[in-house]
Amino acid sequence: MASGGARWLGAIAFLAIPHLVACDSQDQVLPTLGVDLTETSVSGLSAGGYMAGQFQVAHSRMVIGAGIIAGGPYGCAESATADAMPGPGAAFMNLSKAINGCMLDAMQSWGVPDPVRLAELARSLAQKERIDAVEGLAQDRVYLFSGTKDRTVLPVIVQAAAQLYEQLGVPRTNIKLVTDLPAGHAFLTDDYGIACGRTGEPYLSNCNYDQAGELLSQIYGPLQPKVTPPSGEFIVFDQREFTRDLPSHGLGSSGVAYVPPDCRAMRGCRVHVIFHGCNQQLERIGDVFIKQAGFANWADANRLVLLYPQVTTTTLNPQACWDWWGYTGRDYLTRNGPQIEAVRRMLDRLAGHSSVSRN
Repeated sequence: MASGGARWLGAIAFLAIPHLVACDSQDQVLPTLGVDLTETSVSGLSAGGYMAGQFQVAHSRMVIGAGIIAGGPYGCAESATADAMPGPGAAFMNLSKAINGCMLDAMQSWGVPDPVRLAELARSLAQKERIDAVEGLAQDRVYLFSGTKDRTVLPVIVQAAAQLYEQLGVPRTNIKLVTDLPAGHAFLTDDYGIACGRTGEPYLSNCNYDQAGELLSQIYGPLQPKVTPPSGEFIVFDQREFTRDLPSHGLGSSGVAYVPPDCRAMRGCRVHVIFHGCNQQLERIGDVFIKQAGFANWADANRLVLLYPQVTTTTLNPQACWDWWGYTGRDYLTRNGPQIEAVRRMLDRLAGHSSVSRN
């Protein structure tokens, strides 16, 4: 997704990108910190932006806001006939729609994306109790971004996400849509990354714009000044304990959490979950995105624990994208989707809650 639609489709069919960092057998255990899950927020770039929206909608009772950079509306890739396709057939059908209709905007004549229909999909899933009630979104605060030079996910797709939030009851005053910066397909910083307007690894772009601070302040309101350098702890933890009984989850062996000093000492910190983009995972680019996107600088003074779950490469997902088209199975949009379930288990660990019978 981060490398362009046609090239990305070719990669799905023909490439198998190797892991660049081996799993560390010394990974730590994700700690229990007594965080307040009722103040949880999410964000992500590209496929990670789609996953941020999926997690927010699936767990709307818990998530209070989302930042979606170069991502589109919830359920955009879901094909009307996907339920009739056995095995991986639905995912391949969704994939074509994902690229042509939910990245490149080449399916306008077929009504893709359609925020009204997607709102109906969300309400239907809520009525079946596969996601939380959509009324849980009514007070959410949302940040959406599309760069004017992004040719991977076009601005009209991000605008459709804003329209969907309105269809689901989020007040327009709670939605911040930024579309006037000359950025490519990347997460923006004020001092690190490739030149503004370019698209390429590590998908961090120096546009003199602190996107981490902008989206966090949209979600949480005015923030305390950021701390440079951050003084907390980056913890590389073993994700496998959260995925052992989940089929086809696609997650990597290791994830990362950032814990500010105050959140070690006192309970009640909030959590912000950050979903990386395609080809932006720890195994491929190391900790560049984790440490340079700017979130940690805001975390210390604002009592925010940061969670960076990680996806790995697989045959069906060679660019390590979060699942927004169904490669993990038919539940991918719901609380029972293996990736959504695994991240929820991580949050439960941070809070000290049991992961059993909580829905």
